[in-house]
Amino acid sequence: MGDEPIGNLDKKNSDIVFDIFKQRCEEYRLTLLIVTHDPGFAANAHRIIEMEDGRIVRH
Repeated sequence: MGDEPIGNLDKKNSDIVFDIFKQRCEEYRLTLLIVTHDPGFAANAHRIIEMEDGRIVRH
């Protein structure tokens, strides 16, 4: 999956697609890693790892 897979979607569709991702992850017991620059979207995550210049600055 690419960087910011739902970055070009509006808020409504972004939420729908993210919910589908979450459902599939729960169903198949998978881990989903999404790269985003949107703090609002990241707030939906179970865990956030923040990076700066290729280094982890917060986890």
